Amino acid sequence: MAAEGDFLARYRAVSNKLKKRFLRKPNVAEASEQFGQLAKELKQQDCLQYAAFCNLAMARCEQTLFNAPGEALALTDANRALQAPGFDEHLQAALNCYGFAIKVYIEMNQPVMAASLCLELGNALKEMNRPGEAIVHYQRAAELQTQMPIEALLSMGEMATCKILTRDYDGALSVFTEMQLICQERGLQLPGTSTPVGAFLDIVAKCEISRVLLLMLLEPPPQKLLPEHAQTLERYAWESFDPHSQGKEKDTESLKSLQTELWYDI
Repeated sequence: MAAEGDFLARYRAVSNKLKKRFLRKPNVAEASEQFGQLAKELKQQDCLQYAAFCNLAMARCEQTLFNAPGEALALTDANRALQAPGFDEHLQAALNCYGFAIKVYIEMNQPVMAASLCLELGNALKEMNRPGEAIVHYQRAAELQTQMPIEALLSMGEMATCKILTRDYDGALSVFTEMQLICQERGLQLPGTSTPVGAFLDIVAKCEISRVLLLMLLEPPPQKLLPEHAQTLERYAWESFDPHSQGKEKDTESLKSLQTELWYDI
């Protein structure tokens, strides 16, 4: 293909500028700029895989120049190029790009930027129907968002959703229980009470609904029921909880749908 031949010729031409020559230092900054320009042109031509290669080359140049922000940005751009139509084909390369960029932001002491990339990666995997693989990235985002409790809780909510999608109902229940504890410990509270307010109160309410639904689905025996779960069920001791009632059916699809709607409404 003509486009491929042109790309390789230009890529080699820029790469040659990085070779050491007698009494001459390579102009790394110029090469980085040219790799970036070539990447933009290739994106416009829909040659996304080649654009990603140029972004990766640019990232290496920025690393040589000790320009961590430029390196992280180039790595992220490389992944976004791979993420477009052919993301699934180049998944491992995309994961590597994100991993490097996240590492750079952590080393720069910018956990918020690192968390945003973790979320971006988790969302992409979830959209690709890979919720099991997305879980670890949502969890990483929540860990990086310790100074922003609301954002951390939303990341945990995504993690719980993915656990439900993978039928790990016990795991989802544990996440929702942990989220409620975080709201009570770190959330703003009404004076003289332990009741969270604002967004924390909304999250507590949605966690509790999800926990009730999951407990109805799991039907843990009394001897295995944790005290906090027993207290939750006691607050909602409706007739539909009667084991002889017809409302006891395990409609897992309804649970998934309702739980997803709850979290997207936050």
